[in-house]
Amino acid sequence: MRLKVLAPLSAAGASALAALWTFPSILASAFLVAWGAEAAQFLISQGLALAVLAWLQTGPEFAVEGVIAWHAGAHPEGAQLAIANLTGAIRLLLGFGWPLIYAVYAGAARRAGVERVMPIRLEPHHAVEVLGLVPALLYFFVILFKGVFTAVDAVVLIVIYAGYLWLVSRHPPQHAESIAEAPKVSQWAYRQTGWRRAAAIGGLLAVGGALLIVTVHPFLESMLSLAALVGISQFFMVQWVAPFLSEFPEMVSTVNWARRVTPAPLALMNLVSSNVNQWTVLAAMIPLVFGYSHWRAFGVWADFHFDPAQQREVLLTLLQTVLGVLLLCTMELEGLAAAGMFALWLAQFLVPHWRMAVAAIYAGASTGLIVLFATRILPLRAPRCFWESLRGETESAGRA
Repeated sequence: MRLKVLAPLSAAGASALAALWTFPSILASAFLVAWGAEAAQFLISQGLALAVLAWLQTGPEFAVEGVIAWHAGAHPEGAQLAIANLTGAIRLLLGFGWPLIYAVYAGAARRAGVERVMPIRLEPHHAVEVLGLVPALLYFFVILFKGVFTAVDAVVLIVIYAGYLWLVSRHPPQHAESIAEAPKVSQWAYRQTGWRRAAAIGGLLAVGGALLIVTVHPFLESMLSLAALVGISQFFMVQWVAPFLSEFPEMVSTVNWARRVTPAPLALMNLVSSNVNQWTVLAAMIPLVFGYSHWRAFGVWADFHFDPAQQREVLLTLLQTVLGVLLLCTMELEGLAAAGMFALWLAQFLVPHWRMAVAAIYAGASTGLIVLFATRILPLRAPRCFWESLRGETESAGRA
């Protein structure tokens, strides 16, 4: 049965044959924006370049979430699907995306002859991205406790994201010597002279982003139509199928970085930057679009209220993200941690009624990590790296 909520995306007549041209177009767009971002990090801060990349890559998610939230405002019985898409997208990136990066990185290292695969070690300035998730998570616990998601909450989340952008923009660009490790296209764009350099890098991002915008609608149409034809449930479709398809460009670029081994931290930070985007701006869109749609339909603005099922979904996703942040507070991602994140995601994916048990495991594991940090058995590196990074930027600005 066709998805009524996603009717604009799975319209009658959509054909799976569209994948013959949309799939390679999506691949091309993912590579173009990734090459542009990898070159841009030598002109602006890597964090800001990744934030721009995350905006381009999460564009499909915004389109899907906007359609669902708009429908839910006029048809409140569909409100549960708005949370399903948000939580499914976040859990997919953390539970599947992060472990995928490590698996590809480890496999590439093995093929290169490395006997003992080391953890993916983050650079000190990556602490800003890691800890950038903390304010949004803390505020979302407040939203969850209230049980209602308002336009004021949306504004707070947007302000948090603006603060995050300000922090990552303060990082200096990457050292130009590292350009030799970048792909040939990125090297070509960076080595242009004068205005041509900005035009080349901006062109890669613009062409890749435009191709993604043009392609994503028919790509989603064909895939969602095919999934609907085989009888996939509406909730499963919105929580897992749509997020997987909308995040496909991110998976392409991050896998490409991870297989080159050296840029594996860049791949991981790409997904972390997307997670920050999801917990702030993407989430903020729900009460804004929902409230406006309700006003258009009924003449009165309405806040988005969580029902018990939605609260459980949000709680599970919050606890998963908290565990992910705590794991990265060591400033590295080990194979055991990646495997554990994947196993827990797979368990609640395959057996939905285990979700609260998995949530309890997330909470227990997070508590255990906090104890290990407090007793100094496990090194808590992220806060120190965060403050040292900011202090270094302030000193550099003072000398300038």
